[in-house]
Amino acid sequence: MVLALLAGGFARPGLCADESPAASVIILANSADPDSLRLAAHYAAARHVPVENLVALPMPPGETISWTEFVGEIWQPLQDALVLRGWIDAISTPSVDTIGRKKYVIVGHHIAYLIVCRGVPLRIADDPSLLSTSALPADQLQSQFRTNQGAVDSELSLLARSGYNINGWVPNPLFKNEHPTPFDLSDIVKVGRLDGPTLLDAERLVDNALIAERTGLLGRSYVDLGGPALEGDQWLGAAATQLAALGFDGDVDRAPATMLVTARFDAPVLYFGWYAGDLNGPFTLPHFEFPPGAIALHIHSFSAQTLRSPTEGWCGPLVAHGVTATMGNVFEPYLQFTHRPDLLLHALARGWTLGEAAYYALPALSWQGVLIGDPLYRPFRVDFSEQWKNRDNLPSSLAPYAVLREMHLLDAGKKSSDALDIAHASMDESPSLIIGLALAQRLAGAGDAAGAAREVAFARFIKTFRPQEWALAVEAARLLVAGGQAPWAEEVFKNLLASDDLPPAARAEWLSAAKDAALAAHDSAQAGQWELDSSAP
Repeated sequence: MVLALLAGGFARPGLCADESPAASVIILANSADPDSLRLAAHYAAARHVPVENLVALPMPPGETISWTEFVGEIWQPLQDALVLRGWIDAISTPSVDTIGRKKYVIVGHHIAYLIVCRGVPLRIADDPSLLSTSALPADQLQSQFRTNQGAVDSELSLLARSGYNINGWVPNPLFKNEHPTPFDLSDIVKVGRLDGPTLLDAERLVDNALIAERTGLLGRSYVDLGGPALEGDQWLGAAATQLAALGFDGDVDRAPATMLVTARFDAPVLYFGWYAGDLNGPFTLPHFEFPPGAIALHIHSFSAQTLRSPTEGWCGPLVAHGVTATMGNVFEPYLQFTHRPDLLLHALARGWTLGEAAYYALPALSWQGVLIGDPLYRPFRVDFSEQWKNRDNLPSSLAPYAVLREMHLLDAGKKSSDALDIAHASMDESPSLIIGLALAQRLAGAGDAAGAAREVAFARFIKTFRPQEWALAVEAARLLVAGGQAPWAEEVFKNLLASDDLPPAARAEWLSAAKDAALAAHDSAQAGQWELDSSAP
């Protein structure tokens, strides 16, 4: 097999105390794919990975490959190179196992992360001729686990382990392991994939991670429960509790269906949900984009069956819309072997890297799970106290979400009056529908409907709402109606419904609400027009 090194040989591994983990990152690219090589170079430059740590192998062009191709063109040449250059400590033997892998005596490795670039195949097809149940524990002998199909990245996680049975899954020693031993760490190579429908999409995974590490996470959280199994809902419920404790403003949807296209979904920097085959709901709004640093996990059996489509499944479309990190499954994993959202968030909030958190949250290797994103990414690198201290330097479009988070944390500390003062100061300095709506909802919750209407009265002067503001505008209009200001609500609806981009389902629902506002404003002519609009084909 041909092994191409993009620069003249590997540096001897070993991380000094003052070195970044990037010094021990290995980047794997497909030498037959120019975009794969460009992505590898982009990542190396962005994260200051030594150029000699880039490895290119000629690989098949498709996302799905056979075991013969995987072993002969990826696993073995990569493992040989890593042993040769000292990244994996091993002694070679003349033997090979039943699928053609060289039998090394391996004692450990020095790899912080293996970065797999777009162009490297994604998954390995099942090969019934290789089926063997020898050495499998009893809990893996059920028929659904007797398969060797799986994620390329999940198999590469075991590069430092020799001779494991490829049929069935391998327990991950890092799963729920708060304090992994050196042996645990030396047993697993943590893998992250930079991939997506286009090269630009994959590059943004890197660039947005760096942006978020400078500013801290900015946005709202969304948790979508109501899936097909209690266990999954319990995980998501635990994630929702954690998000509230962290102070994120957000919503929890408990309806059986996934989130509706009309749901509020502005600045989703943290999203956890399930269970639909393809991306849907508010993700499909025109020009929808995640804020920098966003982490989104949608639990579905085939969420990463392909990463090349901007519409099929979840992972590819999420990346196409600018997510910074996501996880998914290339084949059916069964619920208990997917990434756990509550564990992922728990680890990230402690300041762990994405790679550390993903492996903490994943029970099984040699299986179906894949991490898409830069494993060096630390979303909570900037503590919120530091973010708040430097709030004047935050992007103006996202700064209101830092205000909301500070308000929630003050509320938790029994300082609600201070939270209100901060909100009013923010509105005085830079009026925002985001903060205005938060103030109005507080007043409405306290029974002051008229006061709530006053806080969002300025919404009637906004002539053009961005798609992420549509649901906010509707909520503001409803508060105006409830507070006795139906004519102002009517103005909000006029401006909102003037948009040609409204999805049909959203337009139909909001026309009904607009008609009610017009009737409340005693504007029967406008109510009649909106009634006609809602009946139009």
